[in-house]
Amino acid sequence: MTTTTEFYSPGLDGVIAGETAISSVEQGNLLYRGYDIAELAEHASFEECAYLLLHGELPSRTQLDTFRAALDAERALPEPVLAALRQVPSQVDLMDALRTGLSLAAHYDPRGTAVHTSAPPPELLRAQAMRVLAQVPTLIGALVRLRAGQVPLAPREGLSHAAQLYQLILGRTPDLLAERVLNLTLILYAEHEFNASTFAARVCASTRSDLYSAVVAAVATLKGPLHGGANEQAIELINRFDSAAAARQWVLDALARKELVMGFGHRVYKSGDHRARILERYVEELGRQRGEATRVAVYHAIKNTVWEQKQLHPNLDFPCGLVYFLLELPIATYTPIFVASRVSGWCAHVIEQAGANRIIRPRSRYSGPPARPFVPIDRR
Repeated sequence: MTTTTEFYSPGLDGVIAGETAISSVEQGNLLYRGYDIAELAEHASFEECAYLLLHGELPSRTQLDTFRAALDAERALPEPVLAALRQVPSQVDLMDALRTGLSLAAHYDPRGTAVHTSAPPPELLRAQAMRVLAQVPTLIGALVRLRAGQVPLAPREGLSHAAQLYQLILGRTPDLLAERVLNLTLILYAEHEFNASTFAARVCASTRSDLYSAVVAAVATLKGPLHGGANEQAIELINRFDSAAAARQWVLDALARKELVMGFGHRVYKSGDHRARILERYVEELGRQRGEATRVAVYHAIKNTVWEQKQLHPNLDFPCGLVYFLLELPIATYTPIFVASRVSGWCAHVIEQAGANRIIRPRSRYSGPPARPFVPIDRR
């Protein structure tokens, strides 16, 4: 029976489920450890943001150099992991294969994955976080190339996280614009408070399970199309049309049928996702460089028509889908690339949860039949 003190919000919408010092989306403004995302996007590298999330402060030059060197030292995959990846069927969803690869890679961390009945040392968790952050791009690149019948590439020392990811997937280093834009997307995707995958990681960590298990839980959660994958769906929509007029008409018809147009609206940002506005500045520049004026026109036609008809702003996934396409990245890699970024935020939350832990165990509201007597089988 419901009491007057019980409160139920479907999807936990609006419910404060915990405290965090990692990020804030108050009043529609995204902050990482108190720093505005717009300033980080303008001035920082992804590695600086990852350090900030994991350590709480921006690094000095020496700290950043040490951080990058530590990532380089952890990037290579053990040969047994590569051998296992070769056995993954090529038709398996890339997120499933990445989830498997991460779980397998955990077995070869020399620090182990033992659980702790008390709070694990934060330095251990940060070391494991560095290994995960370093190896995700290598796993993605290896899986992509194996599926294409190619030999996985070895990571190259001295590349940025963005350039490393790009060359492991495509086999070449990015030009300056491509590296800058990919770095920007990694910053924008790195952290976003108690989203579904982050919350899954914290629930897992709250049981005192290990960091790898929490990250695998987060990857499995991100695979769901209501959380990850919207950037893939956005470019698949854009690629349907050969003109802005055709795109506009489709949107009008889709909205009349009450269909959802992916990449628009946001549970938190009611006045528009400012991350989308930050990234959108590069849509025109990349479009000109790649000779893709038609796709850019289709992008704007969809965006403008949705606004005219529904007053919905695009979220980050809508421009990101087009940006990744213009960077020539395979569509199947878009959500895994999200992982290559967001793993920094996930690990920061695992560390924070471990440091001030209470197992996350909410209640449910029962909606089944009332209490009733058991009936023996011969009387049913």
